[in-house]
Amino acid sequence: MPKTLTEIRSLARSHTRSAINVLVGVMRSKDATAAARVSAANAILDRGWGRAAQPVQNGDDGALELIHRIERVIVHPENVDSENSDSENL
Repeated sequence: MPKTLTEIRSLARSHTRSAINVLVGVMRSKDATAAARVSAANAILDRGWGRAAQPVQNGDDGALELIHRIERVIVHPENVDSENSDSENL
């Protein structure tokens, strides 16, 4: 019988202390590779402080302009007609 998402989350969370201890052990291990130690350290920081904000960069494909266009249509639909000429440039 499959477990519900709530049951799975609860089970996983019941192992949080052990999992963090394993990550700390890997991070501190002199026998672990540098990559494993950094990965463990990042996992600990992510869980304790949240992931660092990732900057959004606009590539040559104009993805950021497209996102802004979608946002304007959804948030300010009354301004769409005045900006139709902009959509031809995307």
